[in-house]
Amino acid sequence: MAENDDERNRLAARMSRYAKVGANMGGVAARIAGARLLGREGADRSNAAALTQALGGLKGPIMKVAQLMATIPDVLPPEYAEELSRLQSEAPPMGPAFVKRRMIAELGPDWQDRFGSFELRSCAAASLGQVHRATAKDGSLLACKLQYPDMQSAVEADLKQLDLLFALHRRMDPAIDTREIAKEIGERVREELDYRREAAHAALYGDMLVKEPMVRVPGVWKELSTARLLTMDWLQGEKLLDFRSHSLEERNRIAQAMFTAWWLPFSHYGVIHGDPHLGNYTVFSDGGEPRGINLLDYGCIRIFPPSFVGGVVDLYRGLMEGDEARIVHAYETWGFRGLKKDVIEVLNIWARFIYGPLLDDRVRTIADGVRPGQYGRREAYTVHQALKQKGPVRVPREFVFMDRAAIGLGGVFLHLRAEMNFHRLFAAAIEDFSLAKVEARQRKALARAGLASA
Repeated sequence: MAENDDERNRLAARMSRYAKVGANMGGVAARIAGARLLGREGADRSNAAALTQALGGLKGPIMKVAQLMATIPDVLPPEYAEELSRLQSEAPPMGPAFVKRRMIAELGPDWQDRFGSFELRSCAAASLGQVHRATAKDGSLLACKLQYPDMQSAVEADLKQLDLLFALHRRMDPAIDTREIAKEIGERVREELDYRREAAHAALYGDMLVKEPMVRVPGVWKELSTARLLTMDWLQGEKLLDFRSHSLEERNRIAQAMFTAWWLPFSHYGVIHGDPHLGNYTVFSDGGEPRGINLLDYGCIRIFPPSFVGGVVDLYRGLMEGDEARIVHAYETWGFRGLKKDVIEVLNIWARFIYGPLLDDRVRTIADGVRPGQYGRREAYTVHQALKQKGPVRVPREFVFMDRAAIGLGGVFLHLRAEMNFHRLFAAAIEDFSLAKVEARQRKALARAGLASA
């Protein structure tokens, strides 16, 4: 009875928060509109704080969405992005009694007999679920990610709040048309609800990176997994940021493993990890020396058509050779439409920033003199100001997570203070590139993982 009351209380509390957030969002919208009507300068900072406070009542998927928007340059003005990045994407943990109920729902009343041991207290929490340590009957260490109850309805309600957030953005006279961005975020967040899909993503990465000793991918225990419970190998490792004071050689080794884990799947298979967050990696060592990374989370994976990968390579080579026609072809391949010469020049500002380290044949940091949290902000602001005179430009949906992941990966390199020749690493990754090879590799790998083709 107490647990039923707990569930009812959770639902009532969530509905109350939604109502409160909806009202607060309306108030912020009126405040922003009034400030612009009266021509008040300097209002963005206080309005941004008000928006953060309005959203702060929700501790579920909307936090993931808000933080995601904060990491995509120019979706929001800098003041708003800075405020939203402070939101914590954490839900209150499920207690032991509630965990037992959830495990019975997923694996049946004899669920405990299927494990050697299972810790009812979670060891990590996220926006959609929490992680428990366990062991298999044979003693293998396991990580069990158990989804919070009612997440599907919570996600749909939160995505409605996202619509309000983009409605606010439209009132800000944006240079970027965000309609495709909203669709892409909605689809990816909904995908993260399906742990069977995440299990297939893990299998896909295990296949793509099987010959890469610097990257470890956990195996999935299908007999202990469902659509809302994912059981994988527990990979021992240390936090990536714990290595910031290590030698440059060791930091570079970790950074090279990160580069491989991200660029090899994309350049060879058209697949990216769309959430290169520091918490999604740990570092494994041998004899006290770091040897590579553990890739832990597979909820936010984006599979692109091979043509999109071709656009990335074409833009790289177009910028390298000063070939304007190839640059335009790359943008059109990605889905940009009706681009005029002056708009192309503005987009090239951003392209040269993202591709800059890949074009520069020397040992360097990913961005000299830039702090991790500021990576890409200045360039995004420059592009935004220029597009105000020439936009709006509709950003193709495929571009969203590619852009976001590139920024996140660059931030990791900055945290590590890595110094490498990114140009040569990238040149090696695309050395034998062809659309036909990417298509063939992708088709076979997706089939082996039980995933549909892009």
